[in-house]
Amino acid sequence: MARAIMLQGTGSDVGKTVLVAGLCRLAANRGLTVRPFKPQNMSNNAAVADDGGEIGRAQWLQALAARTPSSVHMNPVLLKPQSENGSQIIVQGRVFGQAKARDYQRLKPQLLGAVLESFEKVAADADLVIVEGAGSPAEINLRAADIANMGFATRAGVPVVLVGDIDRGGVIASLVGTHAILDDGDRAMVAGYIINKFRGDVSLFDDGICAIEGFTGWPCFGVVPWLPGAARLPAEDSVVLERLAKGGTGALKIAVPVLPRIANFDDLDPLRSEPDVELVFVRSGARLPADASLVILPGSKSTISDLADLRAEGWDRDLQAHVRHGGRVIGICGGYQMLGRTVRDPLGIEGKPLETPGLALLDVETEMAPEKTVRNSHARSTEYDASLAGYQIHLGITRGPDCIRPSAIVDGAPDGALSADGRIMGTYLHGLFGSDAYRALLLQSFGLSGERRNYRESVEQALDEIASELEKHLDARWLAGLLG
Repeated sequence: MARAIMLQGTGSDVGKTVLVAGLCRLAANRGLTVRPFKPQNMSNNAAVADDGGEIGRAQWLQALAARTPSSVHMNPVLLKPQSENGSQIIVQGRVFGQAKARDYQRLKPQLLGAVLESFEKVAADADLVIVEGAGSPAEINLRAADIANMGFATRAGVPVVLVGDIDRGGVIASLVGTHAILDDGDRAMVAGYIINKFRGDVSLFDDGICAIEGFTGWPCFGVVPWLPGAARLPAEDSVVLERLAKGGTGALKIAVPVLPRIANFDDLDPLRSEPDVELVFVRSGARLPADASLVILPGSKSTISDLADLRAEGWDRDLQAHVRHGGRVIGICGGYQMLGRTVRDPLGIEGKPLETPGLALLDVETEMAPEKTVRNSHARSTEYDASLAGYQIHLGITRGPDCIRPSAIVDGAPDGALSADGRIMGTYLHGLFGSDAYRALLLQSFGLSGERRNYRESVEQALDEIASELEKHLDARWLAGLLG
């Protein structure tokens, strides 16, 4: 079987995803066949794998970094939160069911077999597999049924490298504390640790490394600096939303209401990278800015619930005022469904059977249906006659008079809707802003120069930059052993 290493964190959002992506690119640049793997992920930012089915967007990115096709087996268990304590469960790319948090804990041992099966498939033709944990192994209250961290590592026999985030403070305590509360078997799986997101003179942390080794006996495999290239990678999940607001001002202000069950908001990353665009993520308690030229309603894991929250924030009134004053609106997936006159869920797919009025900005109606559309798609914009490439992940069928003006032709069929005046647009196609020609023409329609930029190339360059930084700052002997 392939060599494997698992990066686990002392907490959430310590940078594991970026480090795994960087190591995958570094190994690929050295000519190795490398695969990413994450036993369990929780995120509403999903992607459609090349072999069909849903995986976490982060594993799609890591496969890109590894220069290998993405597979559902790279993320065999994906949890998509639908409420404060319940999630849809995706197993090997397909909907397995729904469960509340406590029920899922009882279900996890049944899923370990699928996780180990997928790991074997991923490792079968690889030289190296780089595994990403979830959360922290220090969550010992969840250890008995764990499949995401040490529960996987011990069953699969994969050594662990702990990642600590020094930028948030307390990194010595977090590493030493993790060592203290792990049981002997789990502690033995830890080969060493990496300090991540360091700013300034690394030598100032020499005494910290000595202290950690004194308490734990674990070697340090490197101190990784803050990586600017990470900001150019697609966002993984809602944990990072607080950091996504773009500073400064731009010639075009785009407002995005942040709803509780926001999904696939990485759709917006290509716009965020444009120098003439100010992308404003509007959070609870704030108004949609009156000077925004465009409002984008992104995807949602629970359209009806998020529509209720949108109204509770008063954003429906802000949207009506925005449209009255000549503003434009784009709704993607769940956002598209909200723009219509009615959203019906007669089977209770999102919760209780319910029918609710939409925003009535498009003359369409949506009915939730049990069959889920999951596919990568090729399309063409009817507005700008520009090619599009993206993906669809949605429940529901949308019909109505405005559908006679589709926003795109997707896989040969009409998709979405345009209002008669062209100022309101809805689509089920995720990823459309990543199409360089479409994005340039959209910006030109607002009076910007719309210089065509290669967004995918900027992501590739960021991955190469991160790989280069890791090669400089990680322990050379450890890298040599890992990469052969």
